[in-house]
Amino acid sequence: MESSLLVSIILGIVGLAAGVIAGKFIFAKNTQSRIDEADKQAQKILNDAKTNAETIKREKQLEAKERFVQLKAEHDKEVLQRNQKLSESENRIRQKEQALDQKTAGLDKQSKENDAIKENLNKQIEVVNHKRSELEKHQEEHIRRLEKIAALTADEAKAQLIESLKNEAQTQALSLQQEIIDEAKQKANKEARKIIIQTIQRTAAEQTIENAITVFNLETDEIKGQIIGREGRNIRAIEAATGVDLIVDDTPEAIVLSSFDPLRREIARLSLQRLVTDGRIHPARIEEVVEKTRKQIEEQVMEIGERTVIELGIHGLHKELVRIVGKMRFRSSYGQNLLMHSREVANLCSIMASELGMNPKLAKRAGLLHDIGKVPDEETELSHALLGARLAEKYGENPAVVNAIGAHHDEMEMQYVISPIVQACDAISGARPGARREIMQQYLQRIKDLENLAMGYTGVEKAYAIQAGRELRVIVEADKISDGDSDKLSFEIAQKIQTEMTYPGQIKVTVIREKRAVNVAR
Repeated sequence: MESSLLVSIILGIVGLAAGVIAGKFIFAKNTQSRIDEADKQAQKILNDAKTNAETIKREKQLEAKERFVQLKAEHDKEVLQRNQKLSESENRIRQKEQALDQKTAGLDKQSKENDAIKENLNKQIEVVNHKRSELEKHQEEHIRRLEKIAALTADEAKAQLIESLKNEAQTQALSLQQEIIDEAKQKANKEARKIIIQTIQRTAAEQTIENAITVFNLETDEIKGQIIGREGRNIRAIEAATGVDLIVDDTPEAIVLSSFDPLRREIARLSLQRLVTDGRIHPARIEEVVEKTRKQIEEQVMEIGERTVIELGIHGLHKELVRIVGKMRFRSSYGQNLLMHSREVANLCSIMASELGMNPKLAKRAGLLHDIGKVPDEETELSHALLGARLAEKYGENPAVVNAIGAHHDEMEMQYVISPIVQACDAISGARPGARREIMQQYLQRIKDLENLAMGYTGVEKAYAIQAGRELRVIVEADKISDGDSDKLSFEIAQKIQTEMTYPGQIKVTVIREKRAVNVAR
């Protein structure tokens, strides 16, 4: 009994030990498999990291190559620009050298001519001396005869002889003086013609004739419908805001902007470009874009003026005069662009002043500013020459420049030497074949008079002459003009145009009255 119990205990202990050993073996086996799995995951992570590192490395290398190519292109562009500037500088230096050579040759020629004149005068002096000796001999003979025949005293004979010689000498002196004066005038006219011809030849003439239309290109004809809008409200809003007539016809992918004022056409073109790009085209958006475009044009005008004075080498010009110079880019005189005309006159004045030994910078300044009275901010009864002189004096310009501006159409007395130079250069620029068209200027003046006539009525906010002057659109203030007054105003304007103006065909007067209620939700 006891032995069997002991055996059972021993067997139990052996079984327990076997179970423990088996458990440890299974645990060790599971642990080993986890370690192997962890090694595989670690190896996989390492491989993925290497793969990502290679990918990133290749991307960075590509970026570095692209950056290198971009920097190289920028460097090449900068080098090309520098080379172009150097080439332009060399051309300018070469032109100056040629001008100096021509001037030196002219001085040499003038010196030779002066020597010839001097030699001629010496010969004339010799002739005078020879005649004087003959007169002395004649005087002696005359005295002897007088003493013998007339029995005159020596003093009386001397007085009579002196009077006779005095009259003869005066006659010969006046004759000689007139010959010298005629020769000097002939030479002066010849030299003046030579200076003017050389000045014209050394200035590149730019012929720019302004048109009354601008073509606005479209990507597709579908955009025309958006620009016209429902029942034409969009196109009416554009025309009312800009004062430009929009012609939408069968021309593929194009709209024609028609107006006598280049500044209005430019505002309309830029506004249309913004509206088409944005895609939102409705009356409120149109007015907002037009207003922003006007401000942008003002900045552009200032930029054009600054660039012009820098290119011409004019310093110390008042900012308001710089702005007026920029405005000349959008004005024309008898069809000739006003800024191009003023720049040409400035260059002509500078060259002519240099030829005459005067201050070329002052002459160039007067030439650039001589037509600033043609772009006034407000309408005035003064002529453009007198108005320009007043503006130049107001902004502290040199008195010689002020006088040259006011006298270039003989409306002021010329007090400085540069005044006739500016007048002559203005005539040279305007008289070139094809430079000006008087018919266009008359047409533009008629359009301006048409708009000014409508603006003279009370309650009129804006007035635009469109369709080449065949229609006058008048926008009135709704608070001051009623619907009934609009009909009356349209009739009165039409009657005044009919009685005071000369025009071909007929002019349609359209009065637009629009009431708007605007509130802001905050």
